[in-house]
Amino acid sequence: MTSNADKARELLRLHTDPELLLVVNVWDVITAKVVADTPGTKALATASHSIAASYGYPDGEQIPRDLMIEAVGRIAAAVDLPVTADLEGGYGDAGETVSRAIDVGIVGANLEDQMKPLADSVRAVEAAVAAGERAGIPFVLNARTDAFVKAGDRDLQEVLDEAAARGRAYLDAGASTFFVPGPLDEAMVSRLVDELGPQKVNVIGIPGSVPLARLQELGVARVSYGPWSQNVALTALAELAEDVYAGGGLPEGTRKLN
Repeated sequence: MTSNADKARELLRLHTDPELLLVVNVWDVITAKVVADTPGTKALATASHSIAASYGYPDGEQIPRDLMIEAVGRIAAAVDLPVTADLEGGYGDAGETVSRAIDVGIVGANLEDQMKPLADSVRAVEAAVAAGERAGIPFVLNARTDAFVKAGDRDLQEVLDEAAARGRAYLDAGASTFFVPGPLDEAMVSRLVDELGPQKVNVIGIPGSVPLARLQELGVARVSYGPWSQNVALTALAELAEDVYAGGGLPEGTRKLN
């Protein structure tokens, strides 16, 4: 088995490599194994929304921290690839939460700012970075801003200005990369990369996103899919149920993956 330090170094390398890192988010052991066994997979990322939903909790730190840590630990133990975990806003103590995640084999994490005051968000980033340093691994902290998620009807250029400012502050505080989920167009992505640097900005793949090839040309580090991968699976499940109730059956091409 590769050590946590080796996995962390590999995860960091994947983020700094000019080739765009693609991570299809998983939420339990079987989804982790299926994605890990798919050719082209280099690392795994968990989705907090999807894990919470699988246990019957709404998104937004409603799932108990202990249960989230157990879930991501099971995923990390089931595969040999580096695993980065979505740890929401840190469950009230980003440093302790990251330390506990490292203890169960996690080598990177998303940390949401939830649009808290910037000084508070920076302190959370610093605490998470310090947890990785104490563990002696190059922990890959992906500091996330919810600027676009919580934008409402604000002017999008103002939102972009704030996102860029928060990104710079988080990177200066030691974050490895900066995650900006939301409906970003090519000009917005380009500006963020120009201001924060190549291989520093991560985005989410959603319907209508900038094409992957173009994101790589722009210098984006990583594209993840958050809860969308679970929605793809749930769509297939719902369609199966609909077809069965209409007198049909399993769709052709179904593979037995577990």
